[in-house]
Amino acid sequence: MKKVILAILPVLLIASAFQLSSPSNNYKPAPIVSPAVKDRIDATLKRFIDSGKTAGVSALIFEKGKEVYFNAFGYADQEAKAPMDRNTIVRIFSMTKPVTGVALMTLYEKGAFQLDEPLSKYAPEFTEMMVYKGVDANGNLILEPAKRPITIRDITRHTAGFAGTEIPALAELVKKADYMNPANTLSEMAKKLAGLPLEFHPGDQWAYGPCVDVQAYLVERLSGKPFDQYVKENIFDPLKMTNTRYVVADSDRSRFAALYDRSDNKTLNRVPDDRANSFNTKNWALKPGGWGLTSTLDDYMKFTQMLVNKGKAGKVRILKPETVQLMATSHLSDTITKRMWLPSKGRVGFGIDFAVRTQPPATKEENNGVVGEFFWDGAASTMFWVDPANELTAVLFTQLVPFDRVKLHKSFRDAVYGEYQPAGK
Repeated sequence: MKKVILAILPVLLIASAFQLSSPSNNYKPAPIVSPAVKDRIDATLKRFIDSGKTAGVSALIFEKGKEVYFNAFGYADQEAKAPMDRNTIVRIFSMTKPVTGVALMTLYEKGAFQLDEPLSKYAPEFTEMMVYKGVDANGNLILEPAKRPITIRDITRHTAGFAGTEIPALAELVKKADYMNPANTLSEMAKKLAGLPLEFHPGDQWAYGPCVDVQAYLVERLSGKPFDQYVKENIFDPLKMTNTRYVVADSDRSRFAALYDRSDNKTLNRVPDDRANSFNTKNWALKPGGWGLTSTLDDYMKFTQMLVNKGKAGKVRILKPETVQLMATSHLSDTITKRMWLPSKGRVGFGIDFAVRTQPPATKEENNGVVGEFFWDGAASTMFWVDPANELTAVLFTQLVPFDRVKLHKSFRDAVYGEYQPAGK
């Protein structure tokens, strides 16, 4: 009897998690997006345009499977007076990452790998990694063997330890390796990255970096198909995401938003098109897993709706419910205390290519949100979230760098959910 209970316990736990994240048939909470909330969102987004903080902004929200909000303000191209609208194509940068995670987990469901297997089992380049300890009196690197192999779980939650640019001695090597050069294939990228020392032992810290690009390489290795082809066949085509791709076709360039810079925190300056569009107007060898896709509001909403519906969109199933739940559960243990800038996202952990809200906001300064939501954003200040408890998904687009210096994301979240209320109020 004891063995039977232990055997079914994981199933019961997964079922319980879904019951907690979904309203019961008998309980019907009031809608989040009421007419008053729509007006509040409108006023909030318009204020960012009127104040000159960004050139154009658009937002789309679905609740319980239905569109409950859409509006757009300002310009996709301020100089050409091209309005921002729901057909505008934008650079989603790191909102590419959850797409890559879903692609990888379709292979997980086929039994192609296990999360705690060594990455080197499928990508031998990453065997016997060395870890940076410091430099000696002559400036030479001091290295030691990694305490354990990088696992696939590590590359899904940013704990692999790949070298970044924070440590000068490693930054120099990263620059010389130039592994993210768009002329590299994913295989060439992986080989160059694997040749660098790790910044920390796998599993010791959370540090944002090229982990998801390695996921894309792993998808190629496991599927035998180019990454962009696999994603198109297994995600974009089934979900009818016809406007999501790495290369914007000539015929669609008029819909491609300009990119604006507000580095001085006072004025908007258009990033020169030859720089802003250099990656997305040529079919480069590199198809990154961590960035590079372009999309429209409606296309990305199809992706988020698949997630809130536990892996299904209409009659199409991309993932099993338990796989979505696995992705939307934090995989960071309390021992991982160094988490780079992740705490700036709120009281969150990290799952498989999503931040996961584990506690409600503690103060009005924190980003608003609901426990159990999972989300991410992009370098040009785009964002999305999936709120399973309210069956709500939101996508916010603008094209502004540096990342959300104007605090658009917090203002949008407050407009949707209302301003922070202390517990018990």
